[in-house]
Amino acid sequence: MTPEHLQLLVNREMPFGKYKGRLIADLPGHYLGWFAREGFPSGELGKLIALMYELDHNALRHLLDPLRPPK
Repeated sequence: MTPEHLQLLVNREMPFGKYKGRLIADLPGHYLGWFAREGFPSGELGKLIALMYELDHNALRHLLDPLRPPK
């Protein structure tokens, strides 16, 4: 994990599925858990979803708050 990976979580959108268009950082825990059980996609997207799963599972989502772009 690098700071760049954390920044991608708050800038990259989910490219497919039920939550298409939603930021990876905003994916619900049950969806992240589904990927953890069924398998993460290959490549960078899978690594980002796996990282977000770890943050969610360990109640560390708040660490992303300072990285979010201002509204």
